Amino acid sequence: MMAVLNQWALMANAALMPHLTMAPILVPLIAASLLLMLGEKRHKRKVLLSLLATVCNLAVAVFLMLSVAIDKAQPQGFGVYLPSNWDVPFGIVLVLDHLSALMLVVAGIVALVALLFSVARWHKAGAHFHVLLQFQIMGLNGAFLTGDLFNLFVFFEVMLAASYGLLLHGSGPARVRAGLHYLGINLAASSLFLVGAALIYGVSGTLNMADLAAKIPAVASADRALLHAGCAILAVAFLAKAALWPLNFWLVPAYSAASAPAAAVFALLTKVGIYVLLRLSTLLFSAEAGASAGFGNGWLLWGGMLTLAFGAIGMLSAQRPARLAAFAVIVSAGTLMSVLGFANPALTAGALYYLPSSTFAVAAFFLLAELMERSRNPDPALQRAPEDEEDRLPFALVEQEIAYSRERDCNLDQDEDILVGRAIPASTALLGLAFVCCSLLLAGLPPLSGFVGKFAMLTALLQSADKLTPVSPAAWIFLSLLIISGLFALIALSRTGMRFFWTPLGRSAPVLRVVEFAPIMLLVAVCVSMTIHAEALIQYARATAALLYQPQAYITAVLSTQPVPTKTNAERLLAAPDEINP
Repeated sequence: MMAVLNQWALMANAALMPHLTMAPILVPLIAASLLLMLGEKRHKRKVLLSLLATVCNLAVAVFLMLSVAIDKAQPQGFGVYLPSNWDVPFGIVLVLDHLSALMLVVAGIVALVALLFSVARWHKAGAHFHVLLQFQIMGLNGAFLTGDLFNLFVFFEVMLAASYGLLLHGSGPARVRAGLHYLGINLAASSLFLVGAALIYGVSGTLNMADLAAKIPAVASADRALLHAGCAILAVAFLAKAALWPLNFWLVPAYSAASAPAAAVFALLTKVGIYVLLRLSTLLFSAEAGASAGFGNGWLLWGGMLTLAFGAIGMLSAQRPARLAAFAVIVSAGTLMSVLGFANPALTAGALYYLPSSTFAVAAFFLLAELMERSRNPDPALQRAPEDEEDRLPFALVEQEIAYSRERDCNLDQDEDILVGRAIPASTALLGLAFVCCSLLLAGLPPLSGFVGKFAMLTALLQSADKLTPVSPAAWIFLSLLIISGLFALIALSRTGMRFFWTPLGRSAPVLRVVEFAPIMLLVAVCVSMTIHAEALIQYARATAALLYQPQAYITAVLSTQPVPTKTNAERLLAAPDEINP
């Protein structure tokens, strides 16, 4: 019986698999189109439709990830789909592999928890929240699946257009001000994207990633400098999105001003830049790229370490939880960019485990920051402090309201009652528990997945050397920055925790809704599950890294894909009489 079921499952997988590659793009697109037809007052119907589409998107992403990891019918774990049924490299091509499947799952989880959190109140704070969220999901999924630079630009713009609306969702002067900066930097990045893609096309005659990787070794010496210039311009566009210092000046004001569910989704946007840099650097500038091998690795290495240092200092200086979470995004981006610069498969495998863990932790902290700010200011109009007050001293006497007792030997509260056996409100205790879990994840402390990811990277970094080739100075600097950034994060988070959960004795217990707290704990539970199943996930990350640094399998899988044979119009006309009169 089990053999028959397995056979049916394999047959269904073989029949559905090529077309399911389009599902992560079509599902949010169809959902967004249907949501536009519903009136603004039909909130329940919009929530149900958006939730159904987001759950389906996550289910498809998980199925695709399991397919590339287990299905032996796909050579080397690649799934190539030609939506237009044109020959490669002339038509649109979607490529599913270990890396794109992993990013689809990460994006699906974060989008789902952000939607669940928004159901409490944020989805009613402005127009078309669910539509913008679905278009955001579509742009993210398309960027992860596309196999050519032109369609990468298309999905990149879809993603950015939706993010403009999500950033301004809820209105307010802080969001408008941050939105103008965010819009300006992304328009400049999009312009650079087009310039870089035009230069690359002028030299190579193609924008298909696999075809481009196959042609780079044969580029003439006279044209190679122009090719590198185009790649460098293209890289600047993605480095701005990936928050490389000093191109990340826009990130902290924008992410900290956005609504909590929008900021949680924005934690994915920097990972799009990281994904593209990883994809293109391993595909176009591998060891098989001839004179272009390793192009840009040094810039990624040192730029990533500067970004990591900037983010760590920013966390130490931040006073508001939302700004602290925004600087944590920069720390994560700097860590991943530094790893890309080393071009070490074992180190990259550790980073691929660290990437989803850090994304989930930052997204959870953005949602938690909203609840913490609300517990500090019960009035919704005061939840976002003005910019001139957001960096006040964390232990201002006006906020502590500590009553000093004459009896130094007794622990008394402000009413001079002995503080013995005082019960902690359940809502405060739950917020504190969530804050502790997020702090462990962001600081990279045991026993959660943040520690496992950092430990995997450090182990790979130290084991990559032997007696003849000692650890390089750059590796020691990165190791030191990784540890120091964790220490700075621990100090900043401990200070913030004392400010919000310890010193404010006079505040009333916050009102905590299940629909807002559950998404945070869901992300924490996913990180706990990553810790429990760390061995299997690291094995998946190692397989992903191995395929990335052996790009010939990707190139062969894409270029060898043939369109489905179809009859031409002439063949249909010739066959028509026979079909009419058999």
